[in-house]
Amino acid sequence: MSNTLRPYLAAVRQTLTAAMCLENFSSQVAERHNKPEVEAGTSKEVLLNPLVVSRNDKEKALIETSVNSMRISIAIKQADDMEHILAHMFTRFFMQRAESFIILRRKPIQGYDISFLVTNAHTEQMFKHKLVDFIIDFMEAVDAEISESKILFNVRARTVADSFLMNLS
Repeated sequence: MSNTLRPYLAAVRQTLTAAMCLENFSSQVAERHNKPEVEAGTSKEVLLNPLVVSRNDKEKALIETSVNSMRISIAIKQADDMEHILAHMFTRFFMQRAESFIILRRKPIQGYDISFLVTNAHTEQMFKHKLVDFIIDFMEAVDAEISESKILFNVRARTVADSFLMNLS
């Protein structure tokens, strides 16, 4: 992990840990319903202010919290077109397999690349610190995978260009 990524992930970790105090809360609109209020948005009084933790203007995490759920939306670094393509392919791969990742949403929030939804049921079934660790590890892995894929792509392109130029001469 790079030294510039470390403080950003530490800030996201602390924010997630502080925000993950979720409890069971029935819907105020429909009886016997318990929907994630951050998704439903039916009661404004149970929604907390959204928080953006930003590394730069293109790489940020939006944390929206309510009484019984929280949504974490992540914008992955995309400095150039190659990183944009790699990030899109990587996030699309995971979102197609969202049922395997219990907290992953199929569709991200507008302006972000991937989103997670953690409900009070998830925090009752799983350890809170493990959920935070998973999200932070995911962010680290995506960053490392995109960087590594970009380097490997450049190496392959250089090899192809060298062999093409050798054939011309």
